[in-house]
Amino acid sequence: MVEPKPVAIKKITAGKTLRKLMADHFYELDRAAKEGRPKVAWCTSVGPAELLRAMGFVVYFPENHGAMLGATRMATETIPAANAIGYSPEVCSYMTSDIGAFLQGRTPLSDAYEGIEAIPKPDVLVYNTNQCREVLDWFAWYARHWSRPLLGIECYRGVGEVTGVHVAGIAGQIEALVQPLEEITGAKFDIDRLRETVRLSRECSDLWKEVLETAATRPSPLTFFDSTIHMAPAVVMRGTQAAIDYYHELLPELNTRITDGVAAVEGEQLRLYWEGMPIWGRLRDLATQFLELRACVVASTYANSWIFTALDADEPFESMARAYTELFIVRSDVHKEKYLQEMIGTFGVDGIVFHDSKTCPHNTNCRYAMPQRLQERLGVPSITIAGDLNDLRCYSDEQAKTLIEAFVEQLARR
Repeated sequence: MVEPKPVAIKKITAGKTLRKLMADHFYELDRAAKEGRPKVAWCTSVGPAELLRAMGFVVYFPENHGAMLGATRMATETIPAANAIGYSPEVCSYMTSDIGAFLQGRTPLSDAYEGIEAIPKPDVLVYNTNQCREVLDWFAWYARHWSRPLLGIECYRGVGEVTGVHVAGIAGQIEALVQPLEEITGAKFDIDRLRETVRLSRECSDLWKEVLETAATRPSPLTFFDSTIHMAPAVVMRGTQAAIDYYHELLPELNTRITDGVAAVEGEQLRLYWEGMPIWGRLRDLATQFLELRACVVASTYANSWIFTALDADEPFESMARAYTELFIVRSDVHKEKYLQEMIGTFGVDGIVFHDSKTCPHNTNCRYAMPQRLQERLGVPSITIAGDLNDLRCYSDEQAKTLIEAFVEQLARR
């Protein structure tokens, strides 16, 4: 058996820059909401952020706020408030924790950033259902509450090959957003500004891809748990120079670790893949357990969801449509399994950890025998951890700990 060994998580120096970058992001949103200029747009995490930035909006991502509620474990206290007004405990806990926090007048932003008292009130809410249908319900609740316009994109599901039909359908919906957004901002749409924003998004995406690919090195210079932190600019700042500048700082630090042989997991013996959502309220506990077992979670579907290699400044609407439709979550199981096979090979994965997230079925891929099919075809074993992205009532610390220990022991014997 691999004996647990007390270790400390190695901090990435660029994290200091990241903290300031995130503070600047939220203070900008807070000022805009209070002063009324520039306009504030809410956007889902893989929604048309490039278009919104190009049209002069500052962009707020409620899913990022949901992750903060989970990571601070505030969600445990706020979810029941949303349940009390009719939102089922079985629907997205990002949504229920966020609505519940609003009903209670709470936000982790107040604890993290002095002077911020509330989330920024939107001038418009723009969704893309490529994440799930809950994002529409979530944004619709706030749209009704504040009497604000709700706009969006309805995506395809179970997509195998992304065809011209798919691209045309989504591109047309994105273009249709321009006129109502012009009416809200009072400014005319500028195609050159959109091209520039798409160019910046693509550059950010390429750098984030390079960051994640450093983990293909043995030993890996970073873990999945590191990526859940350092993905923030790729999520909430894509389309900005600030995000690009950050990854130009982070990437050399990771490459230096590779050159110097610095491992994120000291004495790395096993390499694992995380499939599914993070368990935000237990990230540190899980990161520490894998460290002690000398098992490095080197890659994940989740962190790779913000790699958009299809973006092309020469064809902004069409390439945005393709990028949003190539997202793992909307693809067929055949495509997903092919993708996972490629990731297993690229990162030298010994085993897969599937997270069965109770309130996030769209980002849960272990319920229809996918783990069994992958093991049969590739010989890669896996475990499934029952839990949730935010609702810790769905998660057992002892069961997860025991399951992980037994899995690592099994892999070590192989």
